[in-house]
Amino acid sequence: MKNSKIILLIALMTVSAFAQSKVGTTAANFLTIPVGPRASAMGGAVVALSNDATGLFWNAASISRLPKSEFAVSYSEWFVGTKYNWIGLAYKLDENNSFGISINQLDYGEEEITTEASPQGTGANWSASDMALGITYARNLTDRFSVGATMKYIHQQIYHETANAFALDIGLLFYTQVDGLRLGMNITNFGTEMQMAGKDLFQRIDIDYKPSSGNNENIAGALSTDSWTLPLYFTVGLGYDVIKSSDWLVSTGLDAVYPNNQTTFLNAGGEVVWNDMISFRGGYHSIMKSESLDKWSAGVGVKYDFGPFYTKIDYSYNDYKFFKEISKVSLSIGF
Repeated sequence: MKNSKIILLIALMTVSAFAQSKVGTTAANFLTIPVGPRASAMGGAVVALSNDATGLFWNAASISRLPKSEFAVSYSEWFVGTKYNWIGLAYKLDENNSFGISINQLDYGEEEITTEASPQGTGANWSASDMALGITYARNLTDRFSVGATMKYIHQQIYHETANAFALDIGLLFYTQVDGLRLGMNITNFGTEMQMAGKDLFQRIDIDYKPSSGNNENIAGALSTDSWTLPLYFTVGLGYDVIKSSDWLVSTGLDAVYPNNQTTFLNAGGEVVWNDMISFRGGYHSIMKSESLDKWSAGVGVKYDFGPFYTKIDYSYNDYKFFKEISKVSLSIGF
């Protein structure tokens, strides 16, 4: 029972649950889970519209355009009892330079170990989790053009087995001469491969299968698992402020996503903001992916400005058809 469940968790970590082609070609697919209620509510179409600390995930170049430094925490209950957490800090060094640090983690929880001799449990537990730590730097090269990059350390763990990798994200953001129109580009997870290793892979091996003098059945050997590439995503997006006045801001976004582990798709979404306080959002995911489970989404946000700092609470709702609904909530503080 223990071994079969561990194998299942390895499969969940290395196979994208919603891919239609090239399934099973990448590891660490938790890196593709959308971060933050605002972006999730807008269908993930924010590579050119990111305006908060979650830009550390969506487009590193965007954090140099933030009016203030911002700290954000996001939480959601993911599938099959897992929990997804994200923490990010985007810090303004000066008007044109920003630094950021972020941690995202998928926690699979714990489960009691069962064996043939102890089918009701041994009293010990096993667990699994994914984690990525990112360090970001972004700079405004001109009054219209920004660049940013994130170096990431990625770690996966299943019981005693672990895998590690390093990756690079690169983001670009361009404010066009058309008022309110922005172009964004983001390349994520360009890095090393991942390969599981750990003490459970050490096995006793009998090299000589024929009875012979000096045969040793207890030679130590290690099973070798396959190595897997990371989910490399290339995203190009448009963002446009349809209405921009003292009281109202209406923005729309459209992103084209080119992944290495599934088919190309589009995300579309929009946001209506009143008085920089109340936000209403909606979006549609995975256009052109007919078999995708995540389609429409919606959400709201509330912001209150205290002068020296502000606070924001955001919420999103995503429909995953017959699986379940996913809600996300976040708290942000700008200073």
